[in-house]
Amino acid sequence: MTNKERRDAQMAYISDDSVMEEQKVCRRKLQKLNFMDRSDFEGIGRVVKELLGKSDNAFINPPFYCDYGTHIEVGKNFFANYNCMILDVAKVKIGDNCQMAPNVSIYTAGHPIHPVSRNSGYEYGKEVTIGDNVWIGGNVVICPGVCIGNNVVIGAGSVVTKSIPDWSVAVGNPCQVIRKITDEDKRKLFGKEEIDEEAWADIIARMGILTDN
Repeated sequence: MTNKERRDAQMAYISDDSVMEEQKVCRRKLQKLNFMDRSDFEGIGRVVKELLGKSDNAFINPPFYCDYGTHIEVGKNFFANYNCMILDVAKVKIGDNCQMAPNVSIYTAGHPIHPVSRNSGYEYGKEVTIGDNVWIGGNVVICPGVCIGNNVVIGAGSVVTKSIPDWSVAVGNPCQVIRKITDEDKRKLFGKEEIDEEAWADIIARMGILTDN
């Protein structure tokens, strides 16, 4: 097997010249994205689509960093804020309506623990999957092999080392579920503060929410 084939099979591989040639293509696109006029929202959107390939209304606030771009699959309405980093050695699959705060890092890349194996130059990548309607807080780190379910909130500063189930609020290092998300959270804004009447009426109209409140 070639090293690219080994990489894509999530096996041990070496970043040889063929691998680095793929990264060069990505880095040229990142160079363009990260030095664009920050007010050129339409232009940024076009370069993001070129970088990620399949995307529907995706937007990334530069600067952004990744290894390949082509290994990242995003759903509808993806948004990543400033200084996002995705080491997409393996696939990173992200669902619809996912939002990432500043300084989020997703790592699929890893290295052997023992120095003899690690110093050989071999490394690996393990897929990361993120479901629909996920909000990832600032400075979150997501480690290789993690699966985050649908309708999840990951609190700021968390280090996600294990998979997180659907409808969860999870925080900490290591990240752990602290509670489930329920219908009682629909009108929550910040802490115990609720969304004001004007905004809530607009949300009901926009989202087709049935409510007695």
